[in-house]
Amino acid sequence: MAIARQVITSLMPDGTDILGTKVLAVKIADENIVSGSLLTVESNHFCVLKSRGAVLNVYETGQYALTTPDKPLLGSIAQGFFGGNSPWVYEVIYINRSKLLIRSEGVATSEEMAEMAYQVDYYIHVDTKEAALDLITHLPFNGHLIDTKEVSDYAGPAIEQAINQIVQVTKMEDINEHIGEVRELVKNHLTEFLKTYGITLNDLKILIMPKDERMRELISLQAIGLSPMESVRYYLALRMAEKGLVSAPNAAAGEPFNIGQATGFYPVGAEAGLQPRQGEK
Repeated sequence: MAIARQVITSLMPDGTDILGTKVLAVKIADENIVSGSLLTVESNHFCVLKSRGAVLNVYETGQYALTTPDKPLLGSIAQGFFGGNSPWVYEVIYINRSKLLIRSEGVATSEEMAEMAYQVDYYIHVDTKEAALDLITHLPFNGHLIDTKEVSDYAGPAIEQAINQIVQVTKMEDINEHIGEVRELVKNHLTEFLKTYGITLNDLKILIMPKDERMRELISLQAIGLSPMESVRYYLALRMAEKGLVSAPNAAAGEPFNIGQATGFYPVGAEAGLQPRQGEK
């Protein structure tokens, strides 16, 4: 963000937006912000002006000449009286009202206590000026920023609790049959949780799978119609084939592997070019 010639904007000198796609809110406190400063708010932002912890105003899209408690003194005169610094410290907070994508990941346990990894992708946005105030009131700043990672950290326990309500009482092989039920439960929990922070949930997608890669492959083999024992054999055969072992087809068929097979008995003696040892006939 730049403050030049008393113009406050969220755009960098090269035209890029400091909020981007990962930052929900950014805060700046600057002693040069006085009455008469021009505040520019982009079409996808809200802006909150604070002084000493009190909210002075909330702005939507447009450009505004600030009116602050130092109005009896012109901004330049005020700075002159106080050694170049304004006696009032103001905070300008820009809030991103665009839809932002957040990902939350974790581990739940099935009825058999098997570890299931889940991935939840969801879109959020701040819809109104009142919601913007709720955001900066209830969600603390991590330095000068509130980013999507911080929102994910706060929402993570709520998502985990909702997923475990169903996953913990469902067999691992039946979890995907209940994925719609899991999605609705997580959506309801997450909507209520984020509402406290002035955040609106737009859409949500859930993916749940066994955490162990080998278990995922075995379940995939069963999905094409193989029995549990056949799945184990085919999994073993695939791993053996990757190592170049010629016995891989035998493992898949469940048959022993023999290097050769005897077809009869043959004498070993002079006719084979071998001389008997001394003392043998």
